Amino acid sequence: MEMRHLVLLREIAVRGTLSAVAAATHRTPSALSQQLRTAERELGVALVEPVGRGLQLTAEGQLLADAADEVCQVHAEVQARLDASRGEPRGTVSIGTLPSGGQALLPPLVGALRGSAIELRLHDFDLAEADYAARTLDVDIVLAHSMSGDVPHGADRLTSRALAREPLDVALPATHPLAGREELGPLDLVGTRWIGVPEGYPFDTVLLAIEAVTGRPLVRDQRLRDNALIRSLVGAGVGLALLPRFTTPADGPVVLRPLVGVPARRTFYALCRPDRHARFAVRTVVDELARIGASLS
Repeated sequence: MEMRHLVLLREIAVRGTLSAVAAATHRTPSALSQQLRTAERELGVALVEPVGRGLQLTAEGQLLADAADEVCQVHAEVQARLDASRGEPRGTVSIGTLPSGGQALLPPLVGALRGSAIELRLHDFDLAEADYAARTLDVDIVLAHSMSGDVPHGADRLTSRALAREPLDVALPATHPLAGREELGPLDLVGTRWIGVPEGYPFDTVLLAIEAVTGRPLVRDQRLRDNALIRSLVGAGVGLALLPRFTTPADGPVVLRPLVGVPARRTFYALCRPDRHARFAVRTVVDELARIGASLS
């Protein structure tokens, strides 16, 4: 049984199709099919079976896929002990992050690790909450967020660590009639117009909660992802918006006001595959992110 065969089966289990694995790992489907056939021949069992136009894991294939994290973790823990024996964490650690979380957490991290033997590789992506867990196949650490306070959907089998809890404030034009309030509740927002986020994105749950409390719809004139763009449109008077407190400038044409009466806070999480978290360098980076997150909160 080879480690690469276990890893391939885990990739299929998480990504769903052989073509998705091929695209993510920069290999061809035919090369992966050959690897599967080799594994089946060596193990003496069928690992995949056709379903529709694709493949799915057999019971034996799923059993091995489930064991991949465990086996890989043991391997990584041995490597971590070797690294620790050399006195300091070292190596490359890749981090994938939502943009606003990265803006708050990564500049201090880069500063803290400057001069160390750890090299960071950074990637950004803006996803629905349910999609963050799968990205742990691609990078060592995923910086994700959750509006519920629980780990993001699909991350229950991952190593997760809460880093910081950040309020979401109502961003308004400085000239808006509500800008004079110290805080805003659901009833204050009846009849207002909004720059929202795409459906399924975490911030939209707050607007849905406001609608549930008031029984009145909020008009979303736009649905956008980029917080800097949203803030600029708020300043231009296009509508109100929910924006994260840690990284949103509250000056000039835009003011921020706390939202009370509905849950309006998100939690940043560091998500890792257990085998990746076992690496000394990865654990060191997660510890430093937690320190930074605590200082923000």
